[in-house]
Amino acid sequence: MPRLPTPLTLPAGHARGDGQHDHGQDRDRADHAAGAGEPEPGRRRRSPLRRGETATAWAFITPAVLIILGLSVIPVAWSVLLSFQASDLVTPSRWVALDNYRALSQDPNFSQAVRNTLLYTVLYVPLSIGIGLALALVLNRRIRLVGLYRTLIFVPFVVSATAQGVLFSFILDPEFGAANSVLNTLGISPQGFLTDPGQALLVLVAISLWSGTGFCVVVCLAALQDVQPSLIEAARLDGAGRWQLLRHVTLPAMTPVSVFLLVWQTINALQVFDLVYVTTKGGPLGSTTVIVYFIWEQAFKNFTAGYGAAAAYVLAVALGLVTVGLRLVRGREQRRSARPVRLEGAGK
Repeated sequence: MPRLPTPLTLPAGHARGDGQHDHGQDRDRADHAAGAGEPEPGRRRRSPLRRGETATAWAFITPAVLIILGLSVIPVAWSVLLSFQASDLVTPSRWVALDNYRALSQDPNFSQAVRNTLLYTVLYVPLSIGIGLALALVLNRRIRLVGLYRTLIFVPFVVSATAQGVLFSFILDPEFGAANSVLNTLGISPQGFLTDPGQALLVLVAISLWSGTGFCVVVCLAALQDVQPSLIEAARLDGAGRWQLLRHVTLPAMTPVSVFLLVWQTINALQVFDLVYVTTKGGPLGSTTVIVYFIWEQAFKNFTAGYGAAAAYVLAVALGLVTVGLRLVRGREQRRSARPVRLEGAGK
């Protein structure tokens, strides 16, 4: 019988398999590299790629960052400092602290501009939303040429305010305008329109409604088409009429859109300027001077830039308060609607 070979005795460290031995050596090398402060080989291969991706990302976003800094952040910070100075943008400015804001509180022209702006906002915002909702309810039906009607209502919105002002300045001219010609045909005496202090602001509201209502119509129409048909069908099966459907189903479903329109239209109304500049330039007798026109007049016509900047930040604070207030109201309504409805007799 042949003699068997003598088995070899391996050290304890080599008693494991080849794969385990390799992993142990890898761990030893990794520990040695970590102790020496050197990165792992895999990490060393990924770091140049990461640096390249970071550099590429910064290359893409740097132009946008520079534009935001140059057109938003830096001008805002500079105008804040300017509101505490007496400056005409030509000679060296002088620090006056809160004197510009104190002067605003005592300026009758600024008070008149605030009143005109508030009156314009109070008239324009609810009328634009209400008329827009009414037209959207009509255009939400299946009627003939409904697409044409929707387009015709939205077209005035895309016309610039400057073009609107020029157009209506010709139409509403007291002597040669088409409006007074039509009124004369109907036996009505000629009106002053934009030249009458008692009518000018109301005429501006009417022009704004002609152009701004189309936006409300489109938004409300989209919201109406987003109302779930199952809710309407269930309400009809329960015997709800048209008014009850509108009050208890449609309008509650449109609450987020209504809040958005309220905020959007309010901000636009408080910032109206171009229509006033083209048509009346704040006249007659300051009856159409709004806050933004007052700011422009002080900063670029009277060359009191610090005073105009102070008025601008009064408007900015007012816009911020309006936005925050409406968001709080919307949040409260959402929490109220999220509460579980307690049915009558459920606890019995």
